[in-house]
Amino acid sequence: MALWLEDFSTCTLEEVFLLQAENRAWSKELRHKTSSLVNSRLANDITHADYQTNRKTGHDDAAECRRRANILETQIARRTVG
Repeated sequence: MALWLEDFSTCTLEEVFLLQAENRAWSKELRHKTSSLVNSRLANDITHADYQTNRKTGHDDAAECRRRANILETQIARRTVG
């Protein structure tokens, strides 16, 4: 995922929507990577240790993706309520 800004005060609603679209694309990419990882493990293409390491990274990335999604949803709600 691209560099992440925590301060959205200078962003327009359109920019927040673009960030949301990028985050959704990242989420889709993460799901694809997880699926590929599981398939690699089932095919015995990678070791259990490699699988565990990659799953940990995947879980961390997915948690960050969900955190960003929540922040973006809040930003959109704040901008559309007023």
